[in-house]
Amino acid sequence: MTTQQLIEQIKKKKSFLCVGLDVDLNKIPEFLLKEEDPIFSFNKAIIDATHHLAVAYKPNIAFFEAYGIKGWQSLKKTIDYINDKYPEVFTIADAKRGDIGNTSKMYAKAFFEDLGFDSVTIAPYMGKDSVEPFLSFADKHTILLALTSNEGAFDFQTKKIDGTELYKHVLETSKSYENAQNLMYVVGATKAEYLKEIRQIVPESFLLVPGVGAQGGSLEDVCKYGMTKDCGLLVNSSRGIIYASNKADFAEVAGQKAQELQRQMESFLENL
Repeated sequence: MTTQQLIEQIKKKKSFLCVGLDVDLNKIPEFLLKEEDPIFSFNKAIIDATHHLAVAYKPNIAFFEAYGIKGWQSLKKTIDYINDKYPEVFTIADAKRGDIGNTSKMYAKAFFEDLGFDSVTIAPYMGKDSVEPFLSFADKHTILLALTSNEGAFDFQTKKIDGTELYKHVLETSKSYENAQNLMYVVGATKAEYLKEIRQIVPESFLLVPGVGAQGGSLEDVCKYGMTKDCGLLVNSSRGIIYASNKADFAEVAGQKAQELQRQMESFLENL
């Protein structure tokens, strides 16, 4: 998917909602455990209930890997279902990969070619040759971890090197990578006050923003400091949507929660 196609979906749906698919068998409705593939059954119901409100889905790969080969099969079925039935929706493999060149190339092939994702999250710590293999794929996007929403982000990301925070070095350096136009960045919603300075470095790039809702991030602040003329934001909500109910109405309630966020987003998009 191209960036322009993503922008068109945001305008059409009046939404920049990304729904995170973090599937924990201990949290999904108990009756689904009787299904042949509980993870896929859960995902399918959530997707069907929210696809008209979301412009992106973000399966967290760890939540599939944890269940071994069955988890990978569920992931494959989930991404195939989205690509076949709702191909207009942007897909994010939340994999947080990042390794030397040949290994990164294989990771990229796995997520872009075999699984068919539009994008993948990448840890930038090993530098250019660990990122550029992902950037070499046409119409695919690499989402670098820049400033995350977790407490430990302050261990390294905000430490100053030559008077400048490390995450700013990451942003600035990544702009020189080959095919850098295919880059997006993760910036946690709980770090919204940093967005103003981030936008000075990457004024037009899309930002994937987790942490709104259950983690306490403010959608208003994210939009105030991070929105561009083309929106430039994908705001993720996981637990606040997919686990809003653990009863038979779980998909319906998920749709209601997604719509609540979409309506808020629509009000911010009106100001563009």
